[in-house]
Amino acid sequence: MTHDDVWRAIERFAMEHGKSCSGLARCSGLDPTTFNRSKRWTKEGQPRWPSTNSISKILASTGASIQEFTKFIDNKNNEPPNR
Repeated sequence: MTHDDVWRAIERFAMEHGKSCSGLARCSGLDPTTFNRSKRWTKEGQPRWPSTNSISKILASTGASIQEFTKFIDNKNNEPPNR
C-alpha cells in the first residue's frame, strides 16, 4: 500500500458515492479542502497521508465499512471494486 494508492482510493471511494473529493469531505464534516491534491504533499516534498480520523469520518458519513474502503486500495485498476 502506497501513498498514491490511498489517495487514489479516496478519489474512487468518493466517485462510488456520487461525490467529488471535496463533496465527500464536506458531507463528512471535514473541511472541503481536506482531500485536495495540493494537500497531499508537504512544502518540503514529503508525502502527507490522510488521517485515520478523516477516513473514519468518510466511512461514518457513507455507512461504509473499513473493509469496503480497503477494496478501493487493493484494486489496482481505475474501476470501482466488485461488491
